[in-house]
Amino acid sequence: MNSRLRNLLVLLVVATAAGWWVARRHQESRALTVAAAAPDVLHMGNLTLEPCSIGRKDTGVATVRAYCTSYSVPENRLAPGGRTLRLRVAVVPAEAAHADADLVVFLDGGPGGAATQEYPAIAAAFAPLRRQHALLLVDQRGTGGSNPLDCGDQEDARSASASTPPAGQQQAQALERLRNCVARLAPHAAPQFYATADAVEDLEDLRRAFGGPQLDLVGVSYGTRVAQQYARRHGAAVRALVLDSAVPNDLVLGSEQSRNLEDVLRELFARCRAAAPCAGRYGDPYRTLQELQARLRAHPEQLSLRDPYTFRVREQRVTADSVAQLVRVYAYSPYTAALLPYVLHEAGSGDFAPLMGQAQVAVGDVADSLSGGMALSVICAEDAGQLRVNADDAATVLGNSIVEWLLAACPVWPHGTRAADFAEPLRSATPTLVLAGEHDPVTPPRYGKAIVSTLPRGRLLQVAGQGHGLLGVGCMPRLVADFIRTLDARGLDAHCLDALAQTPPFLDANGAGP
Repeated sequence: MNSRLRNLLVLLVVATAAGWWVARRHQESRALTVAAAAPDVLHMGNLTLEPCSIGRKDTGVATVRAYCTSYSVPENRLAPGGRTLRLRVAVVPAEAAHADADLVVFLDGGPGGAATQEYPAIAAAFAPLRRQHALLLVDQRGTGGSNPLDCGDQEDARSASASTPPAGQQQAQALERLRNCVARLAPHAAPQFYATADAVEDLEDLRRAFGGPQLDLVGVSYGTRVAQQYARRHGAAVRALVLDSAVPNDLVLGSEQSRNLEDVLRELFARCRAAAPCAGRYGDPYRTLQELQARLRAHPEQLSLRDPYTFRVREQRVTADSVAQLVRVYAYSPYTAALLPYVLHEAGSGDFAPLMGQAQVAVGDVADSLSGGMALSVICAEDAGQLRVNADDAATVLGNSIVEWLLAACPVWPHGTRAADFAEPLRSATPTLVLAGEHDPVTPPRYGKAIVSTLPRGRLLQVAGQGHGLLGVGCMPRLVADFIRTLDARGLDAHCLDALAQTPPFLDANGAGP
């Protein structure tokens, strides 16, 4: 397993117009015109793109050669003469000399992910698509190179996180840091204009600047919300939809995270109890987790651990909430979820190193890759008004801490409102492929089933043993490329996914054994 766990998780870390028939037969599309004025300059529509490298240089993942530009849009679309912001835009060209006319668009998750930064970690998933299609990457406003809603200060950034709440006694200080963050952003950003609807219109403006091609939208997690909202507003522009780990339009982000995680943990740990080697080694991992959290609520631990990057010894406070957040991140991938019985057993025995050794890599890197301010702009505008503390969640591993934090933070963070029809399901004849992992702790398969139920040309692929983010697993890259080529979701032969089995739990630090 790569020591940079973020690369396994980046595909992770949460609409109505009937009768559209916007699909076009693939063989009828004309070639996409990309004129090269010079070997390293691309003209596409009204835009000129120059060579660049995209990605993050601090992740250990090689950057990718692309062609980049910036594109100006109004911050407040109701005041187009006011302040503007510049979107970072990249195109990864097709391998074919004459690419197909439609552009594939990667819509990143989070909320808060920046497509140009995250793409290199998942580039292999798009390799079959790129044989005939150029790939468009846009950092959604408020992320990456598109006027990010980040204050720079590490503590302010943590306070702006929409998914990692501060400890109870630190909430007042966190809210004050959040207010300071808003004040520091004011000269160049108004957070109330950084939600999904704003991003949808940014993408449509950019599509027109590219000459008006049809788009194949490939959304992951929160990116599937953007895809569905775009398809509702600009359905004639959408040729195909791929929704990986999909979010229904009526889902209130944050409202079901505790229950979804609980369901997956119980399933995974029940498998351990049912397997003699795992049960003999660990007993009941769920009980171990409950006992560990109870102990940490009473007496948090102060540990001396080596930083996984610098190897310097640093002090770290371990609480019941920090363990819950780490367990949540482990559950995203089947490969890291297989570690849970082992790391929890060691922590329950007093050795926190296996559990916490990945804490900075897992939780820290995921947080570093997301714009917490942009996430708050989205959730506070679109979800917080429907959020409620659920008494039934109090006894779960994750509890109500995320909901409680959002309800406290959103009155402080400037935010807009959602459209009246925002939560309505997408009803469209657009060919749609929905991907769901059997053990997804964030967007379980029932979400995908709900989305497909209103899409007559939609199909759900539910993959056994998998978690959150499926674009790159097994034969999925080929299946997605075949779907974009044929626009026939139901005709796909997906039997190759049957080879993806359950990942057996680790019996020790070396793996599951022979």
